[in-house]
Amino acid sequence: MAVFEPSFDLQKAIRSRLLGSAELMALIPPDNILDVTGRPERMPCVNIGEGQTTFRRFDSTTYATLHIWFEEPGLVQCKQAVSAICETLRVDAQISGVLVLDNFTCHDLMPTQTRFMRDPHGSFSHGIVTVAGIMKAN
Repeated sequence: MAVFEPSFDLQKAIRSRLLGSAELMALIPPDNILDVTGRPERMPCVNIGEGQTTFRRFDSTTYATLHIWFEEPGLVQCKQAVSAICETLRVDAQISGVLVLDNFTCHDLMPTQTRFMRDPHGSFSHGIVTVAGIMKAN
């Protein structure tokens, strides 16, 4: 029997939803939404980063961290991209139904935190979005 970790299914769902956001695609090219480590080499970009899962008896809460990077002196474009990301990653099963993924069903998806940081040298803006999903195995 194969065993699956819900953060991988959530990561794939997040990427798919981001690629479907016309507002975000106007700011960041689709090829720049990646799962990579290290410093960003493409600008602007969204790096789908860290994941964490808290298991309960019948479901789990899975967290994902997205890092948004722009080459800009301020935070304007970064905040616009984060706004688009937060909008597209809101899923309420009671309103729009569940997200049926490969191995899990996501019953609720919600950005839980945003943060913005300035580059001390003034060249880059960095936004961080934390997202939580309630996941149940299929």
